Amino acid sequence: MTSLSDLPIRDDLRGRTPYGAPQKAVPVALNVNENTHPIPEDVAADIVARVAAAVTGVNRYPDREFTALREAFAGYLGHGLTAEQIWAANGSNEVLQHILQAFGGPGRSLLGFAPTYSMYPLLAAGTGTEYIAGARDDDFELSPETAASEIARSDPDLVILCAPNNPTGTPLSLETIEAAYDASRGIVIVDEAYAEFMPEDQPSALTLLEGRPRLLISRTMSKAFAFAGARVGYLAADPAVVDALRLVRLPYHLSALTQAAALGALAHADEMLAMVGEIRTQRDRLVSELARLGYRPHRSGSNFVLFGGVDDPHAVFEALLERGILIRDVGIPNHLRVTAGTEAETTAFLEALAALGRPAEAASLPPVNSRS
Repeated sequence: MTSLSDLPIRDDLRGRTPYGAPQKAVPVALNVNENTHPIPEDVAADIVARVAAAVTGVNRYPDREFTALREAFAGYLGHGLTAEQIWAANGSNEVLQHILQAFGGPGRSLLGFAPTYSMYPLLAAGTGTEYIAGARDDDFELSPETAASEIARSDPDLVILCAPNNPTGTPLSLETIEAAYDASRGIVIVDEAYAEFMPEDQPSALTLLEGRPRLLISRTMSKAFAFAGARVGYLAADPAVVDALRLVRLPYHLSALTQAAALGALAHADEMLAMVGEIRTQRDRLVSELARLGYRPHRSGSNFVLFGGVDDPHAVFEALLERGILIRDVGIPNHLRVTAGTEAETTAFLEALAALGRPAEAASLPPVNSRS
């Protein structure tokens, strides 16, 4: 049987592994930062009706410019945005891929700040873009000074900032984004996949768009909108950036069914986002309860919590899995990550973790320094 190594695959892809998180049928799945709350029944019914109507016309290609959807996204985001400043694709990963296809490529580089979203290096590799892992400050924070110095050191063509950061949950200040933009000569991407979970008084990077044509803000419907299975991501940027992304997208890349479903969800944005407050409550509960159990949760502006003080992450992961609870080992020593689920799911996780006993080394571990 032919193996991957037998094929004439690109040299820069040899030895790489694809993105993947464990997919297991368990009672409590809290491993991939999904919104575990179901879509309200009345919203689901409207979405189904819209998709059913779209099916009657699938003998024709969809609107290539997804005009109505771009208008709806502009209305949802506010900040004076227009449809000409909006782009969308099949998940925010495809949005990021379009950006790298247009502005990255062989001979160009992308700077991220490790640890961060594991897809960034994979998207860079897929487009022949060099990926550079910049450093963070203690406790996974990223200050304006550190961001600017890392950009000056590596002089990248693109910079990507995850705000809040995945997998650490760390919020990112507007001052850091401004410093990164001012220090960079190229494209600066702010990945706001978890923006709706930030504190209500924390402004989005959307407030910085005006007058910054190299600044791109990526969003997704997968998290707060509970729309992970629909695969819809979008972006706000200068209209010239949108024109650049048109050059690399596949023809009719957003199906008529995808457009119809997304329009249905956006039409009920208030109802769809009503669950965000409950998720924030469970996230904050995780932070306080994990600390009470002797672990070291990091501050989070997302719908998940990274916690340290785990003596043997693999053993804890497996012990929880045996109890029907799936969380995530993200490869950070002595850390695990858990998504904030429903109240019942969060309770099940906390009770199972407590049953395993207090962490042996939590009290004696030194402060986390992500530079090491």
